[in-house]
Amino acid sequence: MKFLIFAYFGGVHLLSLCSGKHIYKNGISKRTFQEMKEEVASYGDIAKAIINLAVYGKAQNRSYERLALLVDTVGPRLSGSKNLEKAIQIMYQNLQQDGLENVHLEPVRIPHWERGEESAVMLEPRTHKIAMLGLGSSIGTPPEGITAEVLVVTSFDELQRRASEARGKIVVYNQPYINYSKTVQYRTQGAVEAAKVGALASLIRSVASFSIYSPHTGIQEYQDGVPKIPTACITVEDAEMMSRMAARGIKIVIQLKMAAKTYPDTDSFNTVAEITGSKYPEQVVLVSGHLDSWDVGQGAMDDGGGAFISWEALSLIKDLGLRPKRTLRLVLWTAEEQGGIGAFQYYQLHKVNVSNYSLVMESDAGTFLPTGLQFTGSEKARAIMEEVMSLLQPLNITQVLSHGEGTDINFWIQAGVPGASLLDDLYKYFFFHHSHGDTMTVMDPKQMNVAAAVWAVVSYVVADMEEMLPRS
Repeated sequence: MKFLIFAYFGGVHLLSLCSGKHIYKNGISKRTFQEMKEEVASYGDIAKAIINLAVYGKAQNRSYERLALLVDTVGPRLSGSKNLEKAIQIMYQNLQQDGLENVHLEPVRIPHWERGEESAVMLEPRTHKIAMLGLGSSIGTPPEGITAEVLVVTSFDELQRRASEARGKIVVYNQPYINYSKTVQYRTQGAVEAAKVGALASLIRSVASFSIYSPHTGIQEYQDGVPKIPTACITVEDAEMMSRMAARGIKIVIQLKMAAKTYPDTDSFNTVAEITGSKYPEQVVLVSGHLDSWDVGQGAMDDGGGAFISWEALSLIKDLGLRPKRTLRLVLWTAEEQGGIGAFQYYQLHKVNVSNYSLVMESDAGTFLPTGLQFTGSEKARAIMEEVMSLLQPLNITQVLSHGEGTDINFWIQAGVPGASLLDDLYKYFFFHHSHGDTMTVMDPKQMNVAAAVWAVVSYVVADMEEMLPRS
């Protein structure tokens, strides 16, 4: 109790220490970097108060418990589903009850795809039920399914070399996992490349760094002028098994059945809440995560954790009685998994105010133990962010790395707004990504506490500094 009282009154008392003068001439700051460095350093006690409240105080484990309640109640939240819309309405109520300001829903149109019943069975050389998950936006098979011989390849180059063998077959990709950004092209483009050479369907080795016979779904993309064929992911184990069989010259036959269907776009919402700025309310620091998920598991890791530490950041700041000079805006995106659909429409609606956005932040790579912040912006802005991150020395999390982009904030970054993403220990992330294993069991409340503290300190300090982050 003694500690909590110190944290609270320390936070409130320090409000007066961080005021400064708004010194501009022709829109360009006249302040030296040393002056900005000293300003950031003056937030040290506030940063400690936030850390204490989040990691050791009455708010510890709160983001974990809030997330568990939502995902246990609602389950996975696929774009266009009733589960997603139920989650949005629950969050709308939660944010109002939390005492945040300007809580509202911004309507958008999002895709509606359902996988339906699906199965894959190897019929030759033996009967074997294949674990699979249809890929997002895939078409279905005819009701009787597709039964065809398999062609196994390990790359797009091999597919091109063996194009004459692919017609009328099911292409199975057994590409090695290099890293997510390089390997995911097989999931997104595999069906198109297989269709170009006359394949009837494609099955892609799951984009996963580790597998315990777990298929991992995700979005795939068709291409105009190329026939659409059904496509699904299979486990690493089955892809490797069929690759070994094919190398021995054994004929493989699979029957694939998918009832997947795309429906007309439907209504949804981005969920918004704020702490209104005290001095420059028209200026914004945006913190965000996406509320939608795939339709397997619970969507706890991707991206329930990111969404809930973003909410927690505002809760922590509010609980300490802090009100930054700029508006802190929380946005919980809809339909991120379909390509940032909700975020794009948010940008279209708000881009007229792009000059008023100081920083856009997104957490969408897990909320395991943070290791630093990824940042994209000018060199001057990076130097300031390095000073901001130094405030997190009590947690030993001070790194500022490159590549702050994220699906939902890229629109703003491309328009010149500085952007930041939470960087955490990704070792286990792709074990569970887009799979049945993405559940609360993956989450660690203590690690979420630390992630929320980092998120809150960074967002508050940038929102409260006298000047916006400089742009290129």
